[in-house]
Amino acid sequence: MLQSTEFLRRPVPEAASWMLTRFTRLITGAQARWLGCAPVPVQRIYFGNHNSHADFALIWASLPIDLRRTTRPVAGADYWDASALKRYIIHEVLHGVVIERSRENSSVDPVDIMAAAVHGGDSLIIFPEGTRNTTDELLLPIKSGIFHLAQQCPQVDLVPVWMDNLGRLLPKGEIVPVPLLCSIAFGTPLRLQPGEEKEAFLARIRNALLATRAAARPEEA
Repeated sequence: MLQSTEFLRRPVPEAASWMLTRFTRLITGAQARWLGCAPVPVQRIYFGNHNSHADFALIWASLPIDLRRTTRPVAGADYWDASALKRYIIHEVLHGVVIERSRENSSVDPVDIMAAAVHGGDSLIIFPEGTRNTTDELLLPIKSGIFHLAQQCPQVDLVPVWMDNLGRLLPKGEIVPVPLLCSIAFGTPLRLQPGEEKEAFLARIRNALLATRAAARPEEA
């Protein structure tokens, strides 16, 4: 677990963290809407819809500082370990959990790596679609990883997060974001129920994301 005192010993990453938070809030104009829960200091797994590489930065920047210090984004090594700058941001600034998305490149199950971080006391930011959604559909099919993570961490709440316009802010393949008004909403937490089957749980995950979207857009109801 990343203790808050570690930040005091890391002045440069702490300053970079502050700048990243301010920049993300400025360029997105997003104000966090806590619709189904409050931003309280409890361990959670935040799961969101995934449209761009800016997604986890917005979720992370939307948390109060005491929550950011113990919340780690889960990121793919193929992208975030590809350059020195990206490695610095994900490892030193965000203290991310970097995983190999292809089992061919790793002998360790990514779910085990995420579960170890949770068992160490950290909260996580994950994207259960598994990859960025560049289609016209609201969501891609939900992958089974979140089910297996919930099995290993049944005591931790999973909080749905819905974001709009991030795909247009930082489209796939782009590295410079375009200022654009975005939105982010945090929904009602859920947990894996005893005896719940995988497909039923994945359906609940999908429905929780869509319900959070609907709650954030009452004018469309």
